[in-house]
Amino acid sequence: MAAKKGGKKAAKKGGAKKGGAKKAAKKGGTKKAAKKKGGAKRTPNAAFMRPMQPDAALSAVVGSNPIPRTEITKKLWAYIKKNNLQDAKQRRNINADDKLKPVFGGKGQVSMFEMTKLVNKHIK
Repeated sequence: MAAKKGGKKAAKKGGAKKGGAKKAAKKGGTKKAAKKKGGAKRTPNAAFMRPMQPDAALSAVVGSNPIPRTEITKKLWAYIKKNNLQDAKQRRNINADDKLKPVFGGKGQVSMFEMTKLVNKHIK
């Protein structure tokens, strides 16, 4: 019993070696960042490419014609960059102007991740 306790203390003091991960990678460990070879281009998901109708609040920013979600996002970002609405200190926050406030649910500032959730409420 005493020998087991001594072994645990020695394991705690020794700690893990730092070079263990590098050695495993050199020996043939798996790498997730392997690039695919070939010129096959990804096909876009049909759900993203289906034209969606923006409501009145969103159409003030992106236009009133039905367009795919991807184009809605592109036009929204073009509007944000054109009007310099990205927060200067925290770049992931978007400051709302008069046209974007109704889209953002009346909020003055939202994060770019929250923005996509709020925009989805304004398309059919």
